[in-house]
Amino acid sequence: MASTETITAFHIAIPDAQLDDLHDRLRRTRFPAPLPADGWDTGVPVSYLKELVTYWDRDYDWRAAEAELNQLPQFTTEIDGTTIHFLRLRSPEPDALPLILTHGWPGSFVEFLDALGPLADPRSHGGHPADAFELVIPTLPGFGFSRPVPDAGWDVDRIARAWVELMTRLGHHRFGVQGGDIGASVSPAVGRAAPERVIGVHVNGSIGMPAVELDEDELASMTELERDRVERVRKFMQDEFGYIAIQATRSQTIGAALTDSPVGQLAWIVDKFRAWTHPLDTLPDVIVGRDRLLTNVMIYWLTGTAGSAAYVGYAQASWGPPPQSSGVPTGAIMFAHDVGIRRLAEQTNNITTWTDIHDRGGHFAALEEPQLLTEHIRTFFRELR
Repeated sequence: MASTETITAFHIAIPDAQLDDLHDRLRRTRFPAPLPADGWDTGVPVSYLKELVTYWDRDYDWRAAEAELNQLPQFTTEIDGTTIHFLRLRSPEPDALPLILTHGWPGSFVEFLDALGPLADPRSHGGHPADAFELVIPTLPGFGFSRPVPDAGWDVDRIARAWVELMTRLGHHRFGVQGGDIGASVSPAVGRAAPERVIGVHVNGSIGMPAVELDEDELASMTELERDRVERVRKFMQDEFGYIAIQATRSQTIGAALTDSPVGQLAWIVDKFRAWTHPLDTLPDVIVGRDRLLTNVMIYWLTGTAGSAAYVGYAQASWGPPPQSSGVPTGAIMFAHDVGIRRLAEQTNNITTWTDIHDRGGHFAALEEPQLLTEHIRTFFRELR
């Protein structure tokens, strides 16, 4: 793997001119006419979008968010020809276990902010010091402050190899991995890339998702919960698959639209936050916090990475045979919105822990239920240290 081993401290410093340009664009937004009923069935309601845009322009404080993010130690390094941005939080506990956290789309490292302190310093957050982690949180290639990739082929296996190299560069021989969404695909791939070094893989959501077409005998053998998840996957493929088709086949085109329009970028992300947070009848900015939601949107807007994130996230899918299990102990937590099925996940993973949460949490677990997620991660790794 071609690389340069230099690790450089990174500090977010967005020029005033870039923020002035954002506010100018927000104030000149040309909103579409509301479609009949102005409801969520056709996308983000115009009335709700206008409310968010007004708040973004008048009340949201990027400089406060920037200062908060810059409290976290950030770095960049070049791996396999591309620049990777990452956070590294050392623990005050001498025996802390290195743990690499991987976000997904349309998320960012912002997803993990509320979980970082409890994971790295449990003693100060009501936990046991023996559960401490030294945290490494890389930004996926092509996302945010990691730069757009210079070549094709950045599938989950290549990202996983880059993560192994990153942990080697940081001096971590034994470590755990955790992730959701794309991170739930990258994390098992890290286990396959270095099974002798990864002591455990933990995921939320995504793993063990059922196929749309199942025969009647297989459906009959499933529990009520499993059949509900199959049905929700079918509904997703019918009602929500459009964004995947666009991003996987026309990343450059959607990137041109979203990189030029902050409101377009906002709507594209908010649409998924509304669909994937729980409960569905609560607005996403209520569930995750309006400022936190906008900070996540800002990561995409300020870096102009809508197209490159779409490209890495969905244009590298492989339709080959399913991967072989790494044998690494794997734990999963499925929140109320998630659709993973254990028996299916076990076909390609060594599942040792599986927890279904029936009435709480959605796709963005670290944002929605940071305490539940943190405790599950602690419990899973406790016996593997």
